[in-house]
Amino acid sequence: MIEPPKTTPQSPAAALISPKKEKSTSHANKEVQLFKSKKPNKAKLFPQKELIKFYRGIASMLRAQINTADALKYYAEGLPNKQMAGALLEIRTQINGGISIHQAFKSVKRFDEMTLGLVKAGVESGKLYEAFGDLADRAATQLMFKKKIRKATLIPAIVMPVLIGLFIYSQVKIIPQIKEMVRGGGDIELGGLVKFFFDMSDAVIKYWPPFVVTLIIIVSIIAFSKKLKAAITAIAMSRWTLLRKLIMGLRQMTFLGVIRLLNDNGINLSKSIRTGATSVNGTPFHDELNEAADKYEKSGVPLSTAFAKYTSVDDQVVHMFSIGEKSASMGVQLKMLTRMYEEDCDQLMDDFTNLVSFAALLIAVTLVALVFISTFMPVFLMGPEMMKQAL
Repeated sequence: MIEPPKTTPQSPAAALISPKKEKSTSHANKEVQLFKSKKPNKAKLFPQKELIKFYRGIASMLRAQINTADALKYYAEGLPNKQMAGALLEIRTQINGGISIHQAFKSVKRFDEMTLGLVKAGVESGKLYEAFGDLADRAATQLMFKKKIRKATLIPAIVMPVLIGLFIYSQVKIIPQIKEMVRGGGDIELGGLVKFFFDMSDAVIKYWPPFVVTLIIIVSIIAFSKKLKAAITAIAMSRWTLLRKLIMGLRQMTFLGVIRLLNDNGINLSKSIRTGATSVNGTPFHDELNEAADKYEKSGVPLSTAFAKYTSVDDQVVHMFSIGEKSASMGVQLKMLTRMYEEDCDQLMDDFTNLVSFAALLIAVTLVALVFISTFMPVFLMGPEMMKQAL
């Protein structure tokens, strides 16, 4: 006699995390394949705009007592971003298969360490909706500052090449025609400003091709070389106080915000600091934060002392960490620090934008004036110069 297969009763908690499948596994796989792109692409993080919408949508459904797998399915249905929809349905399939929510999110390799850490903490604390809500707020703040940085640098980056091209065109195409017109086919020697502008045109005609090629090569090397970019940034920060304050403020705001979110959701400080270090990867803070976390965790050094000795954070960070340790209010101090840096960076960003805009305007006016003067000044001075030559 064949015994029926034994079934293991499922706990209520497991039922919440891994609900029963509504359809067969093959149907779920078809659902995932429907949203997958035909050509496999290298996994990369989703755009922040898409993530903000996702975090907010999932948080609202979880708050309404919809289980995680169903919330992912409802959000993926009709989502314009097919790659994101496919990834979410893949996460849902894995959750229905008994894999933990944290591991399911990690397996698609589309979410950063901060997101994965908060998802794990949210599941363990039973407040996953709060974790996604915090992620949405944090991502929205980061996106706001990215937009301000883009606004401050995009306009000069577009205007300057256009104006340089206009200047080269005027010197190569227009000035030679005026030169021929002024000389009238004769051998007239012109001096003063007229000669200066004509000589400048001759120099531009001779040197503009190697100049443009060299400029493109330099810009390309800077754009693709992280080390060179970091070196130029370091030099600029050492010479320009406003830029140093802005960059240091943005970096500290970034990792402090990550540490605060993780610590508020029950993740210990050492792990929170290491995850915060990944948010400033490629900067000196990355290695400094990892070293401070090691000293704090393994050597028993107070957090404020570890940050004072092994990092280059501002004095106010060390001071408020010290207060947090003495008064057992580290969460409150982290919240205050994050808010302070957000306000400071907002003001510094406005100052930086105004200064860059003024500099771009000044350069633009100079180039336009140079084009106008070099084009029309020889015509205006042609009469007096020819009278001098006649006398």
